[in-house]
Amino acid sequence: MKTAEVISRLAQLRVIPVIVLENAADAKPLAEALLAGGLPCAEVTFRTAAALEAIRAIAQIPGMLVGAGTVLKPEQAQAAADAGAQFIVTPGFNPRVVSACISHGIPITPGVSDPTSIEMALEHGLDVVKFFPAEACGGLPYLKAISGPYSMMRFIPTGGIEPGNLCDYLAFPKVVACGGTWMVKADLLKNREWAKITTLAREAVALAATARK
Repeated sequence: MKTAEVISRLAQLRVIPVIVLENAADAKPLAEALLAGGLPCAEVTFRTAAALEAIRAIAQIPGMLVGAGTVLKPEQAQAAADAGAQFIVTPGFNPRVVSACISHGIPITPGVSDPTSIEMALEHGLDVVKFFPAEACGGLPYLKAISGPYSMMRFIPTGGIEPGNLCDYLAFPKVVACGGTWMVKADLLKNREWAKITTLAREAVALAATARK
């Protein structure tokens, strides 16, 4: 899938579940729970040893858009893409990872938190980046301030996004979608509360639909 197609799909979904999976066996039922809730997307973070197998499992489910998050090395990005990841997300701007993804045609949204990293992304030909950690950096007011000079750049805020502030972020025209963990929190995954995850996903979709740009 090309970068423009991935970004278009994320813009349609508006919410990206950011997932930390301890057990790869949970990947399939989790993906099915998200699908049932109308949210066919998952960013599986490389924070556990189960990440790669989880990505491979989710990638085999028709209709799911799966990405790899917390990617720190070019080798991780390639392994994730080989496993079926359709996009790569990094916490910060790592030129080696970004360059490797671009050279191999792998869609990537690197993390930025200041004007310098935004300009680095522009230098690499990117026009969509992750704004992270969103709330800790100053939230929507800060994002509006730093994005002012960069009319060509759009953002995927992640970090501290929850139902209470989701619509505010999504109403900002430069926001493509928001990443969040509230519908896939660790305790829900640990207890395999798939029905609850479906409910939270459905609620997130409905909430996002009320936001207006």
